[in-house]
Amino acid sequence: MPDTIRVPYLKDLQFRGFIEGSTIKDKNSGKDLVHYFGGLPYGLPPIGPFRWRMPRPLPPCYRYGTRANPGRFTGNTSMCPQGLPSWVKNAADNSHLWDEDCLQCNIWVPAGTPPPGGWPVLFYIHGGFLQVGNPNEYNPVSLLSETPARFIIVMPAYRLNLLGFLASRELKAASSNEPVGNLGFWDQRLALEWTHKNISYFGGDARNITVAGYSAGSHSTFKQLAYDLYLPADKSVIRRAIMWSNGPGMQPKSLLAAQDQFDELLTVLGIPLSLSGSEKVARLRAMPPGQLLAAVPKMQRHQFRAVVDNDFVRADLYKDIDSGAFAARMRARGVALLTGECRDEHCLYGTWYPPAANTLEALRVRLRAEYPGDAVDALVAHYYPQGRLPDQCSDWRDAFGRVYADMQVHHLERGFVDKLHAGGAGDLVFRYRVEWRLKCCDRFLPPDWGVTHTADKPIWWWGNGMELTEDEKKVAWDALTGPYVRFVNGDLDGLRKEWGTTGPRQVRRIDSQGKVSTWEDELWDEGTSVWNELRAVGATKTGRSIEESAKL
Repeated sequence: MPDTIRVPYLKDLQFRGFIEGSTIKDKNSGKDLVHYFGGLPYGLPPIGPFRWRMPRPLPPCYRYGTRANPGRFTGNTSMCPQGLPSWVKNAADNSHLWDEDCLQCNIWVPAGTPPPGGWPVLFYIHGGFLQVGNPNEYNPVSLLSETPARFIIVMPAYRLNLLGFLASRELKAASSNEPVGNLGFWDQRLALEWTHKNISYFGGDARNITVAGYSAGSHSTFKQLAYDLYLPADKSVIRRAIMWSNGPGMQPKSLLAAQDQFDELLTVLGIPLSLSGSEKVARLRAMPPGQLLAAVPKMQRHQFRAVVDNDFVRADLYKDIDSGAFAARMRARGVALLTGECRDEHCLYGTWYPPAANTLEALRVRLRAEYPGDAVDALVAHYYPQGRLPDQCSDWRDAFGRVYADMQVHHLERGFVDKLHAGGAGDLVFRYRVEWRLKCCDRFLPPDWGVTHTADKPIWWWGNGMELTEDEKKVAWDALTGPYVRFVNGDLDGLRKEWGTTGPRQVRRIDSQGKVSTWEDELWDEGTSVWNELRAVGATKTGRSIEESAKL
């Protein structure tokens, strides 16, 4: 990536007023590379009494600034308060960057004149287990200036961890019957709707939006697609989806399970369970985020994720996937899916809240923080039928990383793709596998982790601010970056001719030597078998809604 400088760039958003971003230029040649806007609000601040409330859109009268005094958005989004990433060695404390007023987005716009109709749009959701992360860690300047990629990139921040996914009867009662839980997903949806309404002012095509995400952002993409497919056609905004290194997961927990987590949080925080619901919520809202987050590692149920609410997350979603109804909706809308994995996902996944002890029981307890109890029992019976450590695992923490990666990525991805093919949407699915590691990965991943989770990010983001060798650029472009750019552009017919796969078992693979081939998926039978075993215990079927669970 060349040395760059930034100069002010004024943009007229019409009824929203004027904003100032930056044009990023090549320092030596003076060439415009991209235009950038950072920290642009898409919703009102979810602070004070609006903590754990639905995100609020900007009112019609909201203006970012005037021509004489434009709103200046040249930095980054705020960072939702969060813990530290476990996979980053000696991660620095980031609490000075925290701000619950985080409903903001970063926008990257190609230099030059938009094509007729506007630039395609990539709406990208960052990952981090839904507990950590932010959109400020991405640098697509090289992608948008060195390659034929010419699309607008919108990256929203959203509420995470207990700030974005805490749910309970008490919060429901305090919310004036708004939806509770899943607030991080609602934030993403608000940002997506903001993008659809406003991206034309940046030269984008609101009719050509691809939603993409990595890791938890990939899971979020699935949730956004599932929500969007069930809206009336005139409310739908997603034309394509990219799920990088994560899948649909299992049926989310009911409010009953979320209530147990809420009660455990109160207990760790020293808030009496005997208080009224309104008093509990008032005490929680009065606590600074650091105090709330400090309680999380002390909990057994330390992962805050989706809850079945029948507002954003439907109780019968996984039933529809199994029956083919989900695939039929994708087919009717023509929504294509690009999805896949890295070979060694488990090396990084195993670092996230590993079991507290090197025992099978500790592994079971850790999985219960993530998945329904019946599903955990089924997984333990499947993976460890004699209660013994598998030969390929060095210890129970290693075993956790492997089963966790199978659930988050490998196996449930295959089960989902199997149902899409069976439901008649197979030609809309493009599946890949990465077994090739770029040299720049040594800057952020231990070499002995191989091609683990996030090792492919430099492929998708053309280095993501790091330098690729010329040989790596050719391999990456021919193998995956070029096809991904064509996918975002909507050139599906051309992509099908290039992709080279037929049927659900075939995958476009880049091997350890950087060679592209069509791979007969050796993990297919195991993955689809695990999906079906989980279905048998209800983990991919239905979950009780908030209203149903509240009656128990």
